[in-house]
Order: sequence, then structure tokens, then C-alpha cells
Amino acid sequence: MSTLPTQPAAAATTRKPRVMVLFGGRSGEHAISCATAAGVLRAIDRDRYDVVPVGITREGRWVVAADEPERWEITAGRLPEVVASDGEVLVPLSVGDRRLRVLDALEPPRELGEVDVVFPLLHGPFGEDGTLQGLFELADLHYVGAGVLASAVGMDKHYMKLVLAGQGIPVAPYTVVRPGEWERDPEGVRARVEPLGLPLFVKPARAGSSLGISRVDDLDDLAAALAEAGRHDPKVLVESGVDGREIECAVLGGRVGERPRASLPGEIAVTGDAHTFYDFEAKYLDEAHVALTCPADLPDDVVERVRDLAVRTFEAIGAEGLSRVDVFVTSDGGVVVNEINTMPGFTPLSMYPRMWAASGVDYPELVDELVQLALERPTGLR
Repeated sequence: MSTLPTQPAAAATTRKPRVMVLFGGRSGEHAISCATAAGVLRAIDRDRYDVVPVGITREGRWVVAADEPERWEITAGRLPEVVASDGEVLVPLSVGDRRLRVLDALEPPRELGEVDVVFPLLHGPFGEDGTLQGLFELADLHYVGAGVLASAVGMDKHYMKLVLAGQGIPVAPYTVVRPGEWERDPEGVRARVEPLGLPLFVKPARAGSSLGISRVDDLDDLAAALAEAGRHDPKVLVESGVDGREIECAVLGGRVGERPRASLPGEIAVTGDAHTFYDFEAKYLDEAHVALTCPADLPDDVVERVRDLAVRTFEAIGAEGLSRVDVFVTSDGGVVVNEINTMPGFTPLSMYPRMWAASGVDYPELVDELVQLALERPTGLR
């Protein structure tokens, strides 16, 4: 049974809200964004909403995208990609102007109609990090998900940890390696890293989908791990490994005046010897070696601690709409936050919708609730 509030029936003469489903983008998570859009395009209620798919190419060009979910799915041997077309989409940039236009070469702009809400399904830099959200704020557009600051903090694992620790939320010990530090002073970096112990996890500070992450079991491998992370972000996080189960919890923003809502937690376990941790290939290309369990088999008191900490993390960074909070549960029942993802993977098989399904909210209901939260939320300062 659904746990979401019901909506009043729209009057027969009322125009359906128009949703721009936006995906692709310039980050290394371009293909994951396309796959997320495939799920949303298939699930969104066409009787309730008009839908306009818009893609952003890897070069940053906005184009009209095919309203064909199967085209944007990840399949064996193929990662989907938004490619340039003849027309470029012009988005509203002025308050009060919600019109989408297409600019074709040697032709006057043609109208795509007004947009009421944007569903920005971009992951990683230049989409999930506050840059895109700032564009929507300038135009006073409604959009799904976290605002500028929360998106930026959630994307940057360094500042995320600073904010969470400042709110008394437990995080793993870490140090940050800034651009050029390793080349200038490798011994100084090693001196900061060694007290963290082994294993270490070396991560791009501002990337997702486990891109560029390495597990380091020998400090002789640190340089290579820093170089790999540096391919995705010049700022690198080196984090102490936490001996615990990898647990995730999905959070939905609350309706006006209400606190956020947390799903039942789910668990990720990497099986076999093909992967030493839940890396990009394990997430998206090698499902045979990953076990996803929803809900996670945890004692009731630990489940409540995970859910409480997920909501507190969501509130600590000022998130809105949705987030997935990833934690470690240690053998003594302790809970340590790994990260918060303000635009998590959203395919029907992704953990975020699966956790809500296990909590009584199916995928189409979840999409609808996120659009309704965005329409309900005031624009501007809040």
C-alpha cells in the first residue's frame, strides 16, 4: 500500500503540468544519466503530465532527445549517449519566461511550449553539483531535487564531511590531496595518509558512480591510486577503510512543514573475487557478482538508527526532494556515514527506487511524488 499523500483530481479544463526530463551531461556519468532517464520516461504518468525529453551532449550542447526509453538504456556492449542534432534547445533565462525554444541553423526559433518543472537526471559535475540548479534558480523554474548549496556540498565529499562532522554526524577519517600536492611534497602527503591505516580508499572528491576509486592495501600503490582519481578530479580524497556492511537508505523530502521520510535500508554485497569493492563495473556491468538486498537484514534498532541518521544527513546539508545516504554498519551496531548522493541512480533496478518499493512506494508513484514536491516548493529563497 502506498505511503504517499493522495492528490486531488485536476479540473477538466486545467492544462497538464509540463515536465522537462533533462539528462546526459558533461560528466563521466553521462551514460548512467541516460539510463536513469530511460526509467523515468517509461514510468512517468503521461495522463497526468506532458513530457519533454531534453539531452545534454558530452560537449554541453542542449538538444531535443527522443522520447524512447529503450534508446537510453544500458545494454550489453553499449552505453547510451546523447549526440548533437540539428536543433539546439534554448532554456528560459528570465524570471517569468518558461518557454522552451529550439534554434535551428538558418531558421527562426521554434517554440516547444512552456515548462512547469524540470526533472534534472544528471549525475556528477556540471549537473548534480549546483551549477545546473543555479541556472534554474536564475529563471525561477521549479525543479526536482536539492538546491544550489546542498547539491554542491553533496557532490564534494570533502565539504560534505566537514558539514556532517560539524553537525555531529559520524564520518570516516580522511585527508584531502589538492592539485599538485603529491608532485611537490610526496613525503608530506604520505605522512598525512599513513595514520589513516590500511586499507585506504582513494576517491575523486567530486565524482560519483565509483568512478576513479581505488582500494589501496599497500602504500606503494598510493601514487597510482592518486593518479587514477586525478583523471576525474584534481582534488582527491584519501579515506580510511571502515570494516562494516555497506548499507544504503533512501530519503524523500517532506511535504510542507513535515520532516523528510526515510525508506527501509538496503544492503550491497560484492560476491566472489572479481571485485574488491563496489566499483563502477560491479554497479553497472557485472550484476552477477553483486547481491542487492532490500530490505537489509538488520536488527530493528539498527534499522531505526540508519533511518534516523539518513534523515539527519539529509537535513544537515539542506537537501530537498530526494537523496540516497550510504553508510557502514559496524559489527557493534555503529553507523558511519559514507556519503550522501543528491541525485542517485534512478533506474527501476537502482537501489533508491528499490528501497522505496520495499517500503510500499512503487516506481511510478515515486516519480509522481518527486514532481509534486518540486511543484509544491516555492522558487527563490526558502
